[in-house]
Amino acid sequence: MSRAPRPLLPGARAAGPPTYEMLKEEHEVVVLGSGAPQSAAPAITTVINICGDTVVPDHVVWSLFNTVFMNWCCLGFMAFSYSVKTRDRKMAGDLTGAQSFASTARCLNIWALVLGLLLTVTFVILVSTGSLVIFETVSEMVKHYGGL
Repeated sequence: MSRAPRPLLPGARAAGPPTYEMLKEEHEVVVLGSGAPQSAAPAITTVINICGDTVVPDHVVWSLFNTVFMNWCCLGFMAFSYSVKTRDRKMAGDLTGAQSFASTARCLNIWALVLGLLLTVTFVILVSTGSLVIFETVSEMVKHYGGL
């Protein structure tokens, strides 16, 4: 087999092989488990701790739920606005500001949820007892005055 370079295209001229410069450094590769004797020097290990991004929850879904369903005194809407501010701060790289806004959003969400549940339960109790009182009053009137 001939070692002469062949052109890729039939009409092209054959050029010489490309020239590569030689590297001045040589690196020794040791294959583990090859039976080669180990050096007497202790192995040096390097541990690199990569800190992941600090997770700052923005509570947007919770705030949106409170805005739609538990928006008594506009606490859900305020929590939603702080959640959006948290996302903006995270995108800007200000983790301290993001944590501050996230804490405020969480606090507002808790208050909105608790207040919303209490007011909703109170409303249901008042409506149900009010309807019972109205029903009893109407039935007493029917007994007292007789059916018309």
